[in-house]
Amino acid sequence: MRDLLTVAKFTMKEMVRRKSFLISNLIILVIIVIGFNVPNILNSFESTDSSEQQDTVLMIDETGMFASSVESLNQMEIGKKFEISEKQLSKEEISAKIESEEIDEAIIIKENENNIQIEYVVDSLGLSGTTTLYEEVFTELYKNIKLAQMGISPEQIITINEPIQMEVTETKEGSSGGMLFAMMMLCIVLFYAIYFCAYQVSASITTEKTSKIMETLVTSTTPRTIVLGKTLGIGLVGLGQVLVIALVAILSYKLFLPEGMLDGIFDIRMVTPKFAILTVIYFLLGYTLFAFLYALTGSTVSKPEDVQSANGPIAIVAIIGFYLAYFSMMNPTSEINTFASIFPISSPFSMPFRIIGNTASNFEIIISLVLLLLTIAVVANVAIKIYSSAILHYGTKLSIKDLFEIYREK
Repeated sequence: MRDLLTVAKFTMKEMVRRKSFLISNLIILVIIVIGFNVPNILNSFESTDSSEQQDTVLMIDETGMFASSVESLNQMEIGKKFEISEKQLSKEEISAKIESEEIDEAIIIKENENNIQIEYVVDSLGLSGTTTLYEEVFTELYKNIKLAQMGISPEQIITINEPIQMEVTETKEGSSGGMLFAMMMLCIVLFYAIYFCAYQVSASITTEKTSKIMETLVTSTTPRTIVLGKTLGIGLVGLGQVLVIALVAILSYKLFLPEGMLDGIFDIRMVTPKFAILTVIYFLLGYTLFAFLYALTGSTVSKPEDVQSANGPIAIVAIIGFYLAYFSMMNPTSEINTFASIFPISSPFSMPFRIIGNTASNFEIIISLVLLLLTIAVVANVAIKIYSSAILHYGTKLSIKDLFEIYREK
């Protein structure tokens, strides 16, 4: 036990001292803080430059219906300042006003066989979606004017225009459809945390083999203790990273985002102690599973440049597990989602989603954890046996056939 903790402590120190580790984590935290401040940054630009960004729109109303609607148009805050022309202008006169920058745009409103026709005059349309905006705005205004002409009161018009309230009822308890985006983000975060932490085990082993540190470690303790100690040390560092990132994200959410802004995407009240504890457990178990696999591949190569190719098969397994969990979230109550949350290579990414959505029963959680623990035990047994013989191999990369022979001998 003492040797295990010594190896874990040594591994943690080596990871934390790396400049790349410190810089990458600092960049992630800065990005999180800036990301939660994006609405505030945009609002500051809008408040200081809103008056400068408004385009002047001249309305030539040949129908006489919209003259009284100019004030309403200016109150819509669509980035336009509307003015009504007191006289009819030709297109040449409008073009001259645009060229002289007296106005930016013009709208000519005509009546054609009891229908309203709008002609939009601008120097260059480009990729602007202004035509659609004007079509919607003036259609709504025309409808309200017609309703008023029919004797309908302004209060009744407001009632008619009131949007229909839609309420969604999910027949299966805790289907969590409204949380889909947030849960997919959680799945991605868990995948990258587990994957990159586990990858560090392989990189650490290969680096120490290159620097001959591994020979000293092997003479001081057993290979079994080394692989367990490295897995423990890097896992604790990874868990610390995840907790710090989560803490900064929660604080940024509380401090910088307007209240209720993310209510339709994520409700922080759903982060219960049960969810938090089980998410940490799935992170640790998922990391442990892939860490043992990467310890195996790291011991089969002698050069750092060979690590990526050796880790290819494990990376494919991890990606399959991630996408199985990710795409099954499209239907949270489907059988494929249940399978993904129980299948060991995808359960660390999928089950937390089902837990926060209350779609996973306690029995399913227990089955998922048991299968994950059994898989870890099997993989650990194979990885440690092969690791014990392959760790001091400094020749060419071991083939799959060589690994099978080593395991059979052990």
